[in-house]
Amino acid sequence: MIRTWIADITPLYDEAHYRKHYRQLPDFRKEKADRMRFQEGKAQSAGAWTLLQSIRKEYGVKEQAAFNLSHSGDFVLCSVDTDGGLNTQVGCDIEKIKVANMKVAGRFFCPSEYEEILRQESAAEKSDVFYRFWVLKESFMKATRQGMALDMKSFEIGLGCPPVLKRKPDEFPRSYYYCEYKLDGVPYKIAVCSTEKKIDTEIHTELRFD
Repeated sequence: MIRTWIADITPLYDEAHYRKHYRQLPDFRKEKADRMRFQEGKAQSAGAWTLLQSIRKEYGVKEQAAFNLSHSGDFVLCSVDTDGGLNTQVGCDIEKIKVANMKVAGRFFCPSEYEEILRQESAAEKSDVFYRFWVLKESFMKATRQGMALDMKSFEIGLGCPPVLKRKPDEFPRSYYYCEYKLDGVPYKIAVCSTEKKIDTEIHTELRFD
């Protein structure tokens, strides 16, 4: 089953607290954090990996189990195949909701997706749908392991409960499944995409950086 955890990284904005977790990172992750110019970026990088390691330790998840990480603003996200399936593909994405960028939507989204955003009446509704499409598209791209190398117009998403892939490239013949999450009072969009049909509909928040 795919399970997803989210954690608030604001404690890592404190330099002393950040350094405590930084010292436990593997070298390649330290190097990645070091490349970040601002403290938010450093906290995101260190926090995402620390969250993964906490999940592995707390729940006995094997290191070879499929996982994916994401971060935005004050939060980090980690999705893991807790059953440890070797062939599982999983991608997750979290994005803080801002003003919808219609130029980006027109350039990178499919016509049906762009039109769905335009149909929304208010600016807030347009932003909500824009970022919903964004995390759904990026989570699929990460699940395919192609990331931004995959043309965002090469696959089409239909919004629903859950959303569905209406069209995808022929080189990805497997079935992909979606799950979306919402946290009360938190202005973020969150989505997970996986070849594993069993996706926990609850997002877990118990792991902290206190």
